[in-house]
Amino acid sequence: MIKNATSELPLAAMDEIPTPKEDAVTITGLVKKSGRITGYQLSDDRIVSREEGVALAKDGQIRGVGIAHNKDTVYLKSLPDESESNNLSSLPTVKG
Repeated sequence: MIKNATSELPLAAMDEIPTPKEDAVTITGLVKKSGRITGYQLSDDRIVSREEGVALAKDGQIRGVGIAHNKDTVYLKSLPDESESNNLSSLPTVKG
């Protein structure tokens, strides 16, 4: 029972968990500036800004992420699962 409560904590920190469309892409890399995520590389090789990524995710076009915020910054977070390899923090940094 503790495991379930622990795994639900990251979900509670999200503002929204969009339902992905059938043809939704995944995030394969992060664009960073001064250590902060400024954009995302998608599995169809597009590079989008953080704001564009949030809009795409809200529209169900990116799978495996939820929407969260910190103060005035809205960003994407990985949905918790049993794999660490697909967490956004584990993805490579790419040039934007």
